Amino acid sequence: MELSLKGKNALVGGSSKGIGKAAAIELSKLGAEVTLVARSAELLTHVLDSLDRSQGQRHSFIVADFTQLYELEKKIEALALQKTIHIVVNNTGGPAAGPLTTAAPEAFLRAFRMHVLASHIIMQQVLEGMKRAGYGRFINIISTSVKSPIPGLGVSNTIRGAMANWAKTLASEVAPYGITVNNVLPGATRTQRLKEVIASKAAHTGRSIEEETQAWQATIPAGRFGEPHELGSVIAFLASPAAAYVNGTNIPVDGGRTPCL
Repeated sequence: MELSLKGKNALVGGSSKGIGKAAAIELSKLGAEVTLVARSAELLTHVLDSLDRSQGQRHSFIVADFTQLYELEKKIEALALQKTIHIVVNNTGGPAAGPLTTAAPEAFLRAFRMHVLASHIIMQQVLEGMKRAGYGRFINIISTSVKSPIPGLGVSNTIRGAMANWAKTLASEVAPYGITVNNVLPGATRTQRLKEVIASKAAHTGRSIEEETQAWQATIPAGRFGEPHELGSVIAFLASPAAAYVNGTNIPVDGGRTPCL
């Protein structure tokens, strides 16, 4: 398989920790030059040090807040003028847990801006460069809730569905240019986000964190939580030339937990 990403430039959102960080590391191992994006310069500096440079890459980072869309647009525009971005990993923190019935309208607006609108702005800034290169990969980190809504994540379930349909529409429009758009759907993955969700559910059910953790793992055929690097490997494959005919898909990476595909 042709997996090399030497000569390709990748932009990875939410890459200061968790799945975003893991994706950046795996992309760098395949030779990509990575631009990290997140809010914390301190955390990004640490991630930068962990990226592979064995193929002459010069990695960098951008400090940006995905709630500040005008600022994000200007920074991505400046980056796209400096170099062609061949790979975009759209990834940002998920909405707070909670039932749909008590969710504030503002929570939907904030999540829509951070996920759908931020991804749309990034796409518009880098798309022409991808077309000229004849190579492009948009990889969106969403959730298995796209396949089966997760109880207690009302806002997240709604916004993830919107993001999936944005991606499917985009996939059809850009396919003639050698550009693919795919969604990776993480299951329960050992990240800070998972800790927060488990804590929220424990508070709601009255169970301990340990009891809630065991209850979650009991629903996963693999019997364990996923590790960020396992998601990073799937993301890196989708970014590679080997995945050129994979387009418009939703790929669960969840240890077999999702009940319907």
